Amino acid sequence: MQTVKEALDKLQQSAFRARFHLSEPDKEYVRTRGMETIRRHAADFVGQRLAPANPHNDGKQTPMRGHPVFVAQHACACCCRGCLEKWYRVPRGRPLRDDEQERIVRLLMAWIVREMDRTETA
Repeated sequence: MQTVKEALDKLQQSAFRARFHLSEPDKEYVRTRGMETIRRHAADFVGQRLAPANPHNDGKQTPMRGHPVFVAQHACACCCRGCLEKWYRVPRGRPLRDDEQERIVRLLMAWIVREMDRTETA
């Protein structure tokens, strides 16, 4: 099993995944709401949109923008069950276990933290 850092590094090798970045409004949203609120949102989105065995509208359930977690989901290939299967070998057709959901949330939050650090120090 790969670490969060290994996963983030691998994702950066994909031209498609590497093009995602938080917009200034996304960054402001994170700053004003705080990381714990963003973490709760991530857990809710993962639980509602990815965790079911057959999510509603799978492959199109995650918008490309509108919330920092949505951007992170695309950047981290955690936007649909197809991407989870391709990138992390999480099979479709069965609900995500609690530990899988938590790993996804940790990855999303690590990406958001990395983005915030990248933009704050740039």
